[in-house]
Amino acid sequence: AQEILNKGPEVGREAIAKLRDSFEPGHFFVELQDHGFPENRPLNHVLARLAKELDLPLVGTNDCHYLERQNAHAQLVLQCIGAGRSVREMEAVHHHSSELYLKTPEQMVNLLAHIPDAAKNTLLIAEMCADRATPLADPKLPRFNVPGGASEEDYLRALSVAGLGRRIQEMRGRGETLDENEYHSRLELELGVILKMGFAGYFLIVQDFINWAKDNGVPVGPGRGSGAGSLVAWSLRITDLNPITHGLLFERFLNPERVSMPDFDIDFCMDQRDRVIQYVRDKYGQASVGQIATFHQLKSRSVVRDVGRVMGMKSVPISDALEQEPRLKTAYETDEQAHDLLDTAQALENLTRHAGMHAAGVVISEGPIWDHVPVFCPEQDVYVTQYHKDDVEAAGLVKFDFLGLRTLTVIDIATKLIDRRPDRQGEPFRIDQIPMDDDATYALLQSGETTNVFQLESSGMQSLFKQLRPDRFDDIVAAVALYRPGPMGAQMDKDFVHRKHGRQKVEYPHPSLAGILEETRGVIVYQEQVMQIAQEMAGYSLGGADLLRRAMGKKKASEMDKQKAIFVEGATGRGHSREKAEEVFDLMAYFAGYGFNKSHSAAYALITYQTAYLKTHYPVEFSCATLTADKEKIDKVVRTVAEARSMGITVLPPDVNESEIEFTVVYTPDDAQDIARLRHKPVCYNGEVHDPMGPKIRFGLGAVKGVGTGAVEAILEARQAAEDGSDETHERPFVDLFDFCARVDLRRVNKSVIEALVQCGAFDTVHNAINVHRSQSFIAIEQAVERGKRIQAERSSGQESLFGLMGGEEDAQAYEHPGGSFPVLDPWDSREQLSREKGTLGFYVSGHPLDRYRSELLRFCDATTESVTRLANNRQVTVGGTVEGYRERRTKMGHTMAFFHIEDALGRVEVIVRPKPLDKEGLREALKSGQPILLGGRVKHEVDRNDESAAPEAKILLEEATLLSDALHARTTAITLRLPVETIDRGKLDSLRSMLEQYPGPCPVSLELSSPGDWRVNLAETGLFVDPTDALLTSLERLFGAKVCELH
Repeated sequence: AQEILNKGPEVGREAIAKLRDSFEPGHFFVELQDHGFPENRPLNHVLARLAKELDLPLVGTNDCHYLERQNAHAQLVLQCIGAGRSVREMEAVHHHSSELYLKTPEQMVNLLAHIPDAAKNTLLIAEMCADRATPLADPKLPRFNVPGGASEEDYLRALSVAGLGRRIQEMRGRGETLDENEYHSRLELELGVILKMGFAGYFLIVQDFINWAKDNGVPVGPGRGSGAGSLVAWSLRITDLNPITHGLLFERFLNPERVSMPDFDIDFCMDQRDRVIQYVRDKYGQASVGQIATFHQLKSRSVVRDVGRVMGMKSVPISDALEQEPRLKTAYETDEQAHDLLDTAQALENLTRHAGMHAAGVVISEGPIWDHVPVFCPEQDVYVTQYHKDDVEAAGLVKFDFLGLRTLTVIDIATKLIDRRPDRQGEPFRIDQIPMDDDATYALLQSGETTNVFQLESSGMQSLFKQLRPDRFDDIVAAVALYRPGPMGAQMDKDFVHRKHGRQKVEYPHPSLAGILEETRGVIVYQEQVMQIAQEMAGYSLGGADLLRRAMGKKKASEMDKQKAIFVEGATGRGHSREKAEEVFDLMAYFAGYGFNKSHSAAYALITYQTAYLKTHYPVEFSCATLTADKEKIDKVVRTVAEARSMGITVLPPDVNESEIEFTVVYTPDDAQDIARLRHKPVCYNGEVHDPMGPKIRFGLGAVKGVGTGAVEAILEARQAAEDGSDETHERPFVDLFDFCARVDLRRVNKSVIEALVQCGAFDTVHNAINVHRSQSFIAIEQAVERGKRIQAERSSGQESLFGLMGGEEDAQAYEHPGGSFPVLDPWDSREQLSREKGTLGFYVSGHPLDRYRSELLRFCDATTESVTRLANNRQVTVGGTVEGYRERRTKMGHTMAFFHIEDALGRVEVIVRPKPLDKEGLREALKSGQPILLGGRVKHEVDRNDESAAPEAKILLEEATLLSDALHARTTAITLRLPVETIDRGKLDSLRSMLEQYPGPCPVSLELSSPGDWRVNLAETGLFVDPTDALLTSLERLFGAKVCELH
């Protein structure tokens, strides 16, 4: 049709003839449509003529974009949402039709009355398709190439037996006792089930890409889901949790009495997961590997906003009405536009907004994937199924889940940092070899100080661990399973805690169940325990017990009655009374609704323990790794830096001589000459770090805004100098800014990069040694860059340095003595320095604007940004901090709201200012001043409207705010100035008196001398009285440093 419209009937005739020749005779039809578009009827006449000339049958069809005619407008709106255009814009460039609905046979006959055969042939095509419906397919795996021509079954058995042998050898090497016969018997049992069910190929495929990942430096999780219960999987290194040691059941993963595909969910390092997927593409062929589509739906809140936007309804009061649901009805009944908007939104709710690519779901096919399912390509050589995961599996393809877990990235980075410690000797650190009974690690878990420990960051989980006081791994496994709404609603967590500490008696439903429930102190916590109880009391096989567990989970009455009868019969046959059997069954049914998969809980508890161990024994490396993994999330970086500092860890700004691309750890041992003497495990206890190696976290150069990877690589290359006459290099630190500009490639490190490096403090170490401040360095950049270009131009032309020849003796001395080349300037005051840091790093490193107010904030505030996240909804709070990202937005009613983040030294929280508070006199000015504020408001836990499945996020609804300096000014009655004795001279004292006299007021001023040796001398009051304005405090800080003033 497009050929005819664009190029004429003859070109269209050739295209139709070519298509005809591509199909079997009788299988190609010329399609006619009439949707009311201007071109339809003339085009149909041409198509009918060409069909007659080419002896081809006609068929009349009607595109079906919606079911009924009245849905036309909603479908147009949906198109506009997808295209990002308004309805008015779309109607201006496209014809719109209301005929694209599902028409009845009568309507189609009337529409095509002038061409009767066109209507009749629709029935013919339907009959031709009737016998070709695609049935649901059995799972089809790609062929796994077994070396040596062996069968998949024999190869799986050989790999499993050899792998189990290596695992047993490792256990004996660690001094563990075990019954080898138990392991070999379990392995044979599992292999028998796997081979009988035809899943050898599946296990071979999974073990292949997991072992490739492990052998190629891609961190893999210890297990996830029920797959951790398989000894075969443990032997093949698919999982790293011994299922026999931890009492995990194979039948929970693969039930011989219920045939279904096994399903390993595999966690990979977030940053390197794509390497594994690419390995699979390379092994099985690019065309045989695809990712699964996801379909993003229009949810209730978002669809109302999307519809309102594309329909241009700016005056409809829907935004406010959505906040208060009762107002929706009023808006619907009284506002015509709101009525239209809500009707359209209701028609579109839960429809697909757009298709995306599932981050984890991967399918591997035998042959091209499009032979099995339709695909689309979001980028070259990347195929995505057009089916949802359930439909993909129904089509016979097997899904493999390649999940990304950020914590594995943290563990991997921390492990590499630990291996770089100066006191490390011997074998590399292995996280899978740490002791599982480490007292210090359990002490950390008991303390609740578990920020950045996997699964233990929420206040609720920290509270549970403080109450539970875990002292064995089984406690962690149970806590992970219990911290869910169901068990907590049933008070199971409290029962478990009380029983552990002897406040509640441990009781078992029947004495025979003590061995099953002992580890959870009589509480049925795991699904596997339900299965074991059925086996013990009623003689179920574990496969049959898994069917019972499933039935209990679904709570289908007929199935439950059937299972109860089987259970009671089995239990009475084993000598139990009918009453006891029914009692235990009912108890199982109750707890089965809350029970958790123990295999998954144990696997994730292992990661919890591993991260707790790292935080306990290598807190600096662990914090550094966390910062690197979270570098894109400013909120998390701020909180991790704050926690590190609270533990006594020094966090340093970027440095041109020490920093790498990412965050790193630098060491300053107590005795650098005798590192061997200092070798011991550093431990974090009582919230403080005690490490004789003196580790500090150094920001990476890649954290600096505007400093790209190319610039960082150029800096690192310039730091490496070649030995004379050899290819070997060694670290050669930069002397100063001028040396830096002379050595780095200024094509990759431009002026704006250098400005960012100076402002964030990356030259502080070298320049502080020659008494050069950031302000001086910043002004000298242009001169340094010009000199650097000149030197590099001379170098590239084969000349040596010509300073003396080109610029005279003065120029040569200026380069040799860089301090003389920097202008004489006052340093930036702390506010400006911190502001520039924030602009280049996104957060403060050398200090915080609130440092001068630290003690005052403790008096004025009852919450911090960190504690707000744990407070109850609607709680009144007073918080102090700086305003970040202030913006205003007009509501549908024409009022103005404001949004910003309040940031303190511990993090930041979003603040919402509704119209009424914003209109208060002076409030808007205070928020936009750039100065620290004190705000009062109420806590609101809100779900992200763009992700309604996300956990609630704490925000503050502002009610009032004032400048912190004004609050202090109003409440300050006296000032103490702490003067560093080494900075005092007659000139500074004269400047001090002159400065104080410029701000007369009611507050007396006293002086205190301090020294680097931490002694202080209190002097008498000066006899001067001042007004403690922000201008005075800033001037004092510029003269004597950031912490000169203490306000009383």
